Amino acid sequence: MKALVHHAGRRGELTLEERPPPQPAQGDVLLRVRACGVCRTDLHIVDEELPAKHEAIVPGHQIVGEVVDTGERVGVCWLGGVDGTCAYCRSGAENLCDAPAFTGYDRDGGYAQYATARADFTFPIPRTLTDEQAAPLLCAGIIGFRALRVAGVQPGERVGLYGFGASAHLALQVLRAWNCKVYVATRGESHRAFARELGAEWVGEATQTPPVALDRAVTFAPAGDVAIAALSALRKGGVVSINAIHLDCMPEFNYDRLLWGERQIRSVTNMTREDARDFLALAAEHEIRPRSSAFSLEDGAAALAAVRGDPIDGAAVIFP
Repeated sequence: MKALVHHAGRRGELTLEERPPPQPAQGDVLLRVRACGVCRTDLHIVDEELPAKHEAIVPGHQIVGEVVDTGERVGVCWLGGVDGTCAYCRSGAENLCDAPAFTGYDRDGGYAQYATARADFTFPIPRTLTDEQAAPLLCAGIIGFRALRVAGVQPGERVGLYGFGASAHLALQVLRAWNCKVYVATRGESHRAFARELGAEWVGEATQTPPVALDRAVTFAPAGDVAIAALSALRKGGVVSINAIHLDCMPEFNYDRLLWGERQIRSVTNMTREDARDFLALAAEHEIRPRSSAFSLEDGAAALAAVRGDPIDGAAVIFP
């Protein structure tokens, strides 16, 4: 099979290689990959902002695949397995598992023609979704949905989204389904125009303050100054959830002005299988659909460059 591979020490590089198809272990299924979304976490892996775990890894964790043995179409997400025995797993917080396995990081992912996955960490894809529509939902959509949950969003609230890419444009659609008013701060005029097109109440620059105090906010940009901007826009008792696996830094900030008043900062860590099932059902019910750009496996490096440089609105999807 063909696969895009990142070799440790070759920061920012992917190479297209011929490899034997992977062999499923006990409890795994073999998938013929139909599509794989590109996530900013893939950039952190390829750019080695996250430490390498293997000499070589096939990235990609938004996999739409066909189970070779049954023909069933399923999705695979970032969380590819948990131990099931630690205190977090036993309490229902498997996203915080002490011994997780991540798709495209601990085990080879979907930038390839075939992949394996734990059978109990695959999810049936609703028939109403095409492969290209489904792939970005499997991380960008699910983790954005979890970020809204972590922020404690209630129907009808005023919610800020800071950064407007693959995850945020799906979160906005969820918020509209919940009758929330959405305020978007983001860089790039094309992203701002996209947010207006999707029905944002207000759109501004990346750290600009919305015209009203926010009940909740979610930050998608891996930048500390954006988190501070979101915090500064909250009402008393409001919550910011930081939806980033890597953050450049957290600047000093004025406690009395920004955090006092029972405002809160929460981090979003991975997702659970319940999040995945709930979000996919919501996406099917409310016709939540991504905007996406398609790339071939041979153009996989260009797909990552598109996410890195933000020239596209929405998501990038690789087709093997």
